[in-house]
Amino acid sequence: MSMLLNKAQNLLWQGSDLDHDKCLKALDSLCERKIDFGDLFFQRSVSESFSLEEGIVKGGSFDISRGVGVRAVVAGKTGFAYSDVLDFNSLNEACLAARSITSGHNSDHVRISGIDNQPIPLYTSDDPIVSIPREIKVKILEKLDRIARQEDNRVIQVMAGLACSHTASLVYCTDGNFSCDIKPLVHIYVSVVMEQKGRRERGFASCGGAILPDSLVSDEQLDQLAKEAVRIGAVNLEAIAAPAGTMTVVLGAGWPGVLIHEAVGHGLEGDFNRTGSSAFSGLIGQKVASDCCTIVDDGTIPNRRGSISCDDEGTPSQHNVLIENGILKGYMQDKQNAMLMRMKPTGNGRRDSYNSLPLPRMTNTYMMPGNYKKEEIISSVSKGIYAVNFSGGQVDITSGKFVFSTSEAYLIENGKVTTPIKGATLIGNGPQTMRQVTMVGDDLEFDGGIGTCGKAGQSVPVGIGEPTLKIDAITVGGSDTAQ
Repeated sequence: MSMLLNKAQNLLWQGSDLDHDKCLKALDSLCERKIDFGDLFFQRSVSESFSLEEGIVKGGSFDISRGVGVRAVVAGKTGFAYSDVLDFNSLNEACLAARSITSGHNSDHVRISGIDNQPIPLYTSDDPIVSIPREIKVKILEKLDRIARQEDNRVIQVMAGLACSHTASLVYCTDGNFSCDIKPLVHIYVSVVMEQKGRRERGFASCGGAILPDSLVSDEQLDQLAKEAVRIGAVNLEAIAAPAGTMTVVLGAGWPGVLIHEAVGHGLEGDFNRTGSSAFSGLIGQKVASDCCTIVDDGTIPNRRGSISCDDEGTPSQHNVLIENGILKGYMQDKQNAMLMRMKPTGNGRRDSYNSLPLPRMTNTYMMPGNYKKEEIISSVSKGIYAVNFSGGQVDITSGKFVFSTSEAYLIENGKVTTPIKGATLIGNGPQTMRQVTMVGDDLEFDGGIGTCGKAGQSVPVGIGEPTLKIDAITVGGSDTAQ
């Protein structure tokens, strides 16, 4: 038995009467009625956060949740029950409730095949909550506040936060496999409000990942984080009204990949395509983007926020090519939708808690780099917009239409980045916009380890990335009229 598995079982079953053999008995009970497959998903999640405002740590929280979700699947039907009490009686009752969706008898017994498929962990299993004393975490926030205020006397308000979580999960499946994962998460942010001549603007910066906080809190890193928030706030104080109209847009490397995540990634999740509700439904093998677009979902990148050693159904995480040179290659799948579509699971079955059903979800979704330098891309634009950062957006999966608001953007004039602009909104259609991509840079970057994706009321950590890229034509909403 692996050390990681032993550690996960100890974290999950401490103080209960559960053990490996009792889980096998519960699976046998689940299989007494005929089902296509089922699983037991154990999870223990511990989280802690602190927040600072007006120079004072005003908020702090600590939370522990632990429980098990039991699922039985018959074609398109799902029986599901969960318990936040971990003992054999409660687990068995949950199995009886979950299997009630079917009445057919099944005499098969579950035979565990072993842990040969247990993936290599992609991050430390250590607990980030206890790696740094609480008093040090408070001092970190106070330091961010102090640096930001010293950097620019226009700063009138500073808000900062530090959050850590430690999650252990263990999946027993009726196909005979079982696997586990233990994942740390850390997120640090600083937000400033700056004022100049009666005008107020905000700047924001953050960092994080599936790491321990020790690697993020050196004096140099905290200095950079606070100064970056102030820099963005200062840029926005000088920004002019954004133009409006159809124009060329250059997306910066890193976080602007959120446009790909929302406008393309969600549309490639298996459930939307099985039901025909995605703009990409039925298009595998067809051209859905320009030749220079290759889009990947990869949960195997070490220490990334969106990475998972295995998904919440026990399927090992994978490197999935979704679009290759503009051709749609496949969808992201959980077990149930893969079965119904006669495809293979891709390691994308994810849930935010033991009391939620798994759904096909992204991990780290990004566009592969191209051959152009950032400077080449910008110099090719006579008039357009350079969008460096986004504050939010939304997408309609069925139509593919999206709307995104920039938080840092500039005019491009005669091949040069010039004046900062405010209020630029990008409006378009995912598949159509991907066909307008004509230049892709060689400077792939990922977000700072801060992404969280919502779907069907569930939130999971994700990663986002892209190189600098040029979109020839996209609608920009602004308060000025493009000339």
